[in-house]
Amino acid sequence: MTHVVPGVVDVYVIRPYRAAWRVLTLQRAFDTRCPGAWESVHGKIEANETPEAAAVRELAEETGLQAERLYNVSVQPFYLHLANTIELAVVFAAFVREPGVVTTGIEHQAHEWLPVELARKRFIWPRSRAALEDIVTLLKRGHAGPVEDVLRVL
Repeated sequence: MTHVVPGVVDVYVIRPYRAAWRVLTLQRAFDTRCPGAWESVHGKIEANETPEAAAVRELAEETGLQAERLYNVSVQPFYLHLANTIELAVVFAAFVREPGVVTTGIEHQAHEWLPVELARKRFIWPRSRAALEDIVTLLKRGHAGPVEDVLRVL
């Protein structure tokens, strides 16, 4: 039987304090899964952990950054054939303060802060590009407007 599991978080990290947003892109190390691929902060939800707690933890572990504001954006399914599991990625947008100094861990070999359009092109997964589009649509003013009470976590 195939299982459906909310197993991971994707966190799109944004520095909104310039004329145009900068989005963090991370390049996977060559000795990890998907070597060389560019992605957002991504990681497993641990046992007894909420998705928002996992997002805050993964952000700190993978970048050394802390979210000034955190928004839940969507949930995206994908299939893991080796585990016969449909995994659900809970998607968050994390706004961080300038200057956004990143300290990457062993999973990543490089990072870049890019304008939204360049970040969208850089991300390897189509679902990442779609998530970034949702984030821009919902949060383009730097907040969620009339749905702030529903989307804002921190």
